[in-house]
Formats: sequence, structure tokens, C-alpha cells
Amino acid sequence: MPSHYPLSRRTLLRGAAVAGAGAALWPVLDQATASGAPDTDSGSYTIRFDKDRKQTIWGLGFEIQSDSIGSGNNGMPDVVSGVPYDLTDSERNRFYQQILKGGNHRGFRYCRLAMGLYHRGLDSTRKHMVDRYEGQTALLADMLKKSGVEGVAAEYWSPAPGWKNNKSYIGGRLASFSSEALDALGDAMVGDLKYLSDRGVPISMWGLQNEPRYKTEYSSCQYSPEEYLKTFTAVAPKIRKEYPKALIHVDSQDGWSGKIGKAIKGNPDALRHVDAWTYHRLGNGYHNSDRQITEDFSSGRSGKHVFCNEFEYLQGGTTDWRTVNTAQSIMNWMTFHNSPTWFWLHALKPTTNSESDGYSLGFWRPPNVKNPERFEHIKERHWDFNPRNWNSVAGFLRYMPWNSVRYHVDEPKHANGKPFTDHRIMAWRTPGGKPAFVVTNRSEKDSFTYTVDTQSKGDFRGHRYGPSTNDKGLGTQKGPKLTLTVPPLSIEFWTAD
Repeated sequence: MPSHYPLSRRTLLRGAAVAGAGAALWPVLDQATASGAPDTDSGSYTIRFDKDRKQTIWGLGFEIQSDSIGSGNNGMPDVVSGVPYDLTDSERNRFYQQILKGGNHRGFRYCRLAMGLYHRGLDSTRKHMVDRYEGQTALLADMLKKSGVEGVAAEYWSPAPGWKNNKSYIGGRLASFSSEALDALGDAMVGDLKYLSDRGVPISMWGLQNEPRYKTEYSSCQYSPEEYLKTFTAVAPKIRKEYPKALIHVDSQDGWSGKIGKAIKGNPDALRHVDAWTYHRLGNGYHNSDRQITEDFSSGRSGKHVFCNEFEYLQGGTTDWRTVNTAQSIMNWMTFHNSPTWFWLHALKPTTNSESDGYSLGFWRPPNVKNPERFEHIKERHWDFNPRNWNSVAGFLRYMPWNSVRYHVDEPKHANGKPFTDHRIMAWRTPGGKPAFVVTNRSEKDSFTYTVDTQSKGDFRGHRYGPSTNDKGLGTQKGPKLTLTVPPLSIEFWTAD
């Protein structure tokens, strides 16, 4: 009998938090274990614009909460609440400009849309997803158009309840894996996407199931590797035929290295429909950005892309250290695994939800909240930034345009051959050919001096980000060699004028 992975995501994470280092579900990674020694106080770096390009970085993604979820991810309330629905017209436009566009011509490229959770209305058969409230898809289409976001990464948190053995969005499995049932399910899923695209929501990506190993207290559906393989093989060709330009990914949790990914890899008919392997590697201790240096996410990719399509802090909210750690997650996925994109979990989360601090780039206050205990400065139907998370990603949105091309950087290493973990660098050329790079200092107390040979003449202009710093101007330095002393807990972007 196939394993049905009975433990919930919440149970797994709670267990990891309390078990201690010796019994953790994943290794606890810190500077000592990743590099073998503390980083020094300086280093010399050379950007290899003289070598072949590495990968094209398409742009970043975010998730949108367009319907309600219970505080602490506990259940799915009947109340209609979400973004952009709850916001006033002026606050919607400010959200589009300042978050989604990043204050720039273009910011985020992809919007992750949770099918069966944040888009969960049903038709009379309970087998097809439609708007749960009037104008839901129209609001999403308007948001994408006004913000310049290319399209949605549509991904199921659960198929419609009519296809499941418990007739519910929450928990359960598919009711049947017969060829006839899966053929009909595939047609229905194509229909769900057509409902969106016919109403002005372009489909950029598609995924069969978010975190298929886990049972949760919100929308979910569990698959064994054999069940996922059979379902994917039936449904993915239908998605490919109707949306040939959409990226199809597997498995939105453990990529190629999990049991589901290995089942897909072992089946040529399934593998030919895979464009990318997607992982969820979050920001908590055992998932910090060092893991992208110490763990292999690349060797088994079978020529497909690899990227993280969900990043957040499940435990403890955000901190000053985590501001830089988030930036390094983006950089390390791209530097060590040639990832073409990376997704933050939520653009905005409600002030009423306990998980919002670690999940969001900003907070909105829903209407009719009684006796608000947090974020009293945010007016009803308005929003504000979550600075320590927002400042992590804002510089990438502003200074790394869509389709920038990354180049290798020669960087110092410890005696054991491991790269520095608190001090990271990544370099690219914009689509217009201008050189740019980003450096970080994740140390909480010591400055770090970078000496960077840019192999580029002319002036570079600096911009600093940090827990409470957003786009602070640093003036210019003349290339090709720059000397940059980066304060603790700082991210700096240097771009050619």
C-alpha cells in the first residue's frame, strides 16, 4: 500500500520546533555548520562579465489572498474578505503602484493564485470553480492590468469538492483514480483556468497540487506518489494543449527530490510535460538561506528549471536578521541553482490574522473589525507596509528588471572550500546591458568590506536596504573596482549609471 503521509504540515512544523537539534526533521543550518568557520571582515570579488552568462532571471512572484482564511491558518470562514476586494479604490491603486510595481515601471511578474482556497466559489455541480463573490475575477484582472503583472501561477490547494471522497475542500483525496474520472477531472481543471482567462486573467503557470503530502485545516488534498503520477499524467496534457505557453511545475513542495518528483522522473510520459521542479524551503531556522548552499536541489533536475515558489516565516514572525536572510534566499536560489524566479508568499495579509507578520509584505485592515488589538494606525480598508519583509525584496523589484541575465562572481571561500554565508553577492546585466550587483551583510554586529572588480568602467550608484531602511542613496563610485563597507544587517544594490 502506498504511504499516505498522515501528518499535517502544522504538526510537522510544530514537531521540528520542539524536538531539538538532535531530532529535527531537517538539519538546523547556521553559519558554523554551513561554512565551518565565521566569515572574515572583508573579501575580494570579481564579476565575470567576460565569461558566459548563467541564466535569465524572469522576475519575482507573490501570492494574493483574494478570499478569507482563519487566523493561524485555522479553517475557511464564510466571511468574504480579501485583496483587492476589501480595499478602497485609492488604496487599491496605491497597493498596485507601491507593492506590485515596486514603485517602478515593472515589479512582480507572477501572481500565485490558490485554486480551491482563495478562489473557491462553486457551480451547482460542485465540480467547477467560479467566483465566490460578485466581481472577484474581474478585480483580479484589473489588479494584474494596472500593476503590470504578467499573469497568474494557478495552483490547486484542492480540487473542487465534487471530485473528492469527503466532498470537502478541506482534507480528503480524489474519490476515483479511474481513467474516466481523471479524464473528466482534467476537463474540469481546464475549465477552471478558462473561467479565469476568459475574464482577463492570463495563465502563466499551473500546478496540480500545493504540498500534496500534507493534510491541513484549510484547503488540501493528499496524493501518494502513485496517485499524483496517475493524475498528473491524465491532466497535464490537457493543460498543455489549452495553455501551451504556461509553465507546468511539480510538486510545489519537494521538487524532483521528493517521492512524488521521483515518480514523475521515472515516467517519460509524465516527465515530458514538466517544465520546472518547485520547492518550498522557508525562512525558519532549518530552512534559512544557507540551505541553498549546503543542499543539492540541482543534480536531479533532468534539464528542467528549479525554483522556490513559496517563502515565508511560519514561526516567530519577522526579525531584523530575517530581512537579510530573505534577500539571501533569493540570491542563493539563483546563484547556486540557476533559478529563474522566486516567490514570496503573500503581498498583503489581514491585520486580524496571527500569521500575518511572518507571511506578508504588508497588512490591510478588513472592514467591520471589532475592537482591533493590532495595527491601530491602519484605517479600515487601508494597508501599510511590513517593512522588515518588504525591504527584503523591494530592491530586487526596483533594480533587477524582468529578464535580467546573471553572471558568475569569483568570491572568497573558507579553507574548507565553503563560501561565506553571511556575506553574499549576485551580479547581472539588465535587458539593456547595464551591469548591476547586490551584496549583503547578515551579521548582526560587524561591518563587512567588499572589494568588487566589476570589469566595467563608469560610475556605479548605491542603494541600501535593511530592516528599517528602504532605498537609501549611497552616492556613486567609479569602476571598475569598488570598495564597499556594508553595515550590519544591510542589503546594497549597485547599478551602473
